[in-house]
Amino acid sequence: MQRSTEHDHPADAHDHPAAPVVDEVSEFEVLEIAVRELAIEKGLFTADDHRKFAEWGEQIGPTGGARLVAKAWTDPAFKARAIADGVAACREIGIDWGEPTGWGTPSDYMELQVLEDTPALHHVIVCTLCSCYPRPLLGHSPYWYRSPNYRRRIVRWPRQVLAEFGLILPPEVEIRVEDSNQKGRFMVLPVRPAGTEGWTEAQLAEIVTRDCMIGVALPRPGTTADETPVAKARHPVPEVHH
Repeated sequence: MQRSTEHDHPADAHDHPAAPVVDEVSEFEVLEIAVRELAIEKGLFTADDHRKFAEWGEQIGPTGGARLVAKAWTDPAFKARAIADGVAACREIGIDWGEPTGWGTPSDYMELQVLEDTPALHHVIVCTLCSCYPRPLLGHSPYWYRSPNYRRRIVRWPRQVLAEFGLILPPEVEIRVEDSNQKGRFMVLPVRPAGTEGWTEAQLAEIVTRDCMIGVALPRPGTTADETPVAKARHPVPEVHH
């Protein structure tokens, strides 16, 4: 698996107008439609099979991942198991990566790495080649995650891109970008926010949004939904040179 960290880049070299992270149709989405229609034509699966799988992904959403994070926050032993073997930890909360749909459709990948954030380290995930994503835990990926804009830029200018999502991290926090591939998946285990002492797992799970587990947002009491970025940050954050 590929790993990248922040790259040195002069702040004024990225002052040109940036295309929105969203409102962009990926060439991979066009390719997916063509491959899907060809697979149906060749009898590899039916249109109904695809519909059922898509509906399953939309129905589950990120709730499984939110439950995993909430349990890890409240159970140190479970957190250790999740970091050591993410797929096994998922079975403890009722998610089987071998047959996640419940009707015999296997996952196309069987490795999950849970990335633990700390006050000094922040993770963000991407698939630079296409759209690899932990669907059994998070459902379908958001369209901005699949966009070439996000895939190209997050590995080069992570602080600026995170600022476009409204996430401005202190300069002393290291940002580590993890690149998914066809054999494995990542999810972020964010730092538990202050002000949640004594909360139940169910209460904690409500503030763990999809974007928190991708790494483009932080969980906050009172925030239970993602905010979609629409443009370049007004106050871009300069890169930190190491």
